[in-house]
Amino acid sequence: MNSMDSIDPTIPSPMDARSNPRILIKDLNEDEKPREKAGRLGLDSLTDVELLALLLGSGMSGKSVLDLAREILQDNDNKLSRLSRMSIAELKKKYKGVGTAKATLLSAAMTFGARVQKSLSLVDEQMISSRHVYNYMRDTLERLNYEEFWVLHLNRANRVLFKERISKGGMACTAVDIKLIAKSAIDHLSSGIILVHNHPSGTMQPSGQDDSLTGRIVEICKIIDVPVHDHIIVGPTGYYSYRDSGRL
Repeated sequence: MNSMDSIDPTIPSPMDARSNPRILIKDLNEDEKPREKAGRLGLDSLTDVELLALLLGSGMSGKSVLDLAREILQDNDNKLSRLSRMSIAELKKKYKGVGTAKATLLSAAMTFGARVQKSLSLVDEQMISSRHVYNYMRDTLERLNYEEFWVLHLNRANRVLFKERISKGGMACTAVDIKLIAKSAIDHLSSGIILVHNHPSGTMQPSGQDDSLTGRIVEICKIIDVPVHDHIIVGPTGYYSYRDSGRL
C-alpha cells in the first residue's frame, strides 16, 4: 500500500493547521471589511452580520469573522433580541471561537444598547418658568457652601439640551469666563441659554458684580444670536429671577 493511501483526507494535517490561522478582519478582502464600509457609508449601512463581526473582531481557524457572526445570528433565528438575552457564560459555552473577551464585549454592547434605548424614551426637562429652573437646579446648588456658576443650554422648545458647570469658586464669588460661555453655546447649537448660580450666604438679591456679569453675557450672546432667557440666583431657601424682576 502506498503511504499516501493511509492518510485520511478528512483529518487536517499539521501543515493545514499552520496554513489556516485565526482569520482577522484585517485579513479580509477590502470589500468584505465592515469597518471600511462603515467609514465610507456610515454604520447604518452595515448588516446585522457586519455589525456583529465588528464586535467580535476576529474569526477562528478556518472560519472568517463574518462567517462566525453569521453562524451566531442564524443560531438565534436572526433575532437580536434573542441574542441579547444570552449571558456571558452561555455565549462562551455555545459558540466555538467566542472566549471571555468576545462574550463580555458582546454582552456589554447589548446592555449599552438597551440603556441607550431607554434614555431615548426620556423627555428632556422643559424650562417654561423661573420656578421650573429653580426646581431643576436646587438640588445641585442650594446646599453648597461655595459658589458655582452653571449654564443651561436649551433647544427651541426650551428643553434642556445640556447643563454645564462653568466655574466653581469661594463663599463670595466665582470667576466666569464669558468667552467660554459663548463658545459652549455655539458648540451645543443652543437656541437659548439660562444662567444659574448660587449665593451660599442666603442673600437673594444680585450683587453689582452679578449685574455687570449678566449684562456682559447678554451682550456677547446677542452677537452669536443666542438669547439669554434668564439668570437665576439660588439660595438656601429660595431664588431670584432677573426676568421675573424685569431686569432682563
